Amino acid sequence: MLIDYEALSHADRRALAGLHDSKQMKAEKRAEMFPCVLRAAERVSVVVRCARGIDDRGLHVTNIEALASALEQLRPGEGATCLVDGFSLRGCAVPHRAVVEGDGTSAAIAAASVIAKVTRDRYMHGAAADHPGWGFEEHVGYSTPEHREAIERIGISPLHRRSFQSVAYAQLGLGAL
Repeated sequence: MLIDYEALSHADRRALAGLHDSKQMKAEKRAEMFPCVLRAAERVSVVVRCARGIDDRGLHVTNIEALASALEQLRPGEGATCLVDGFSLRGCAVPHRAVVEGDGTSAAIAAASVIAKVTRDRYMHGAAADHPGWGFEEHVGYSTPEHREAIERIGISPLHRRSFQSVAYAQLGLGAL
C-alpha cells in the first residue's frame, strides 16, 4: 500500500494517528479505520491464497510469495523503497526493507495490516453462508473454543488447512490431515 499523507483531510490524519498493530485492535476499530486507510492509500493490492495452495507450498513460502506479488502489483515509483513486515522477500523485484514487528512500528505497515485483516474478516463472514455450522461469522477462522467444538462436531471445511499444526488440532486428534 502506498500512502499520500499530504492529500489527507484533517479528520483522516487524526484517525490514522490511531494506527498500531492491528492484532491488538478490536475488529470494530479495524473496520472503522478501513475506509480511512483506503482514502489515504494511493494504491492498494490484496493477494489471496487458498487453503489447498498453502497446504501444497507451506504457509511461510506462500505468505512470502503473496507479499512479493502484492508489492509487484503496486508498482511503486522510481526510487521508492517499500516496507515489509518481518521478512525480506528474496527474488522480489521491488526494492523493499524488512521491518521486524513492523505493524507495531510503521504506520504504513499497520495500515496494510488493517486492510488485510478487514478483508479477511469480510471474506470469512461471507464464507459463513456457504459453510454453515462452523461459526465463521463469529470467530472468522481463528482458533476459539467454539471453532474447535465445531470442527470436533462436523469436521473440517474446504477452508481449513489440512497441514495446519496446532495444539487445538492435536487435541482434536486431527494432526496433519
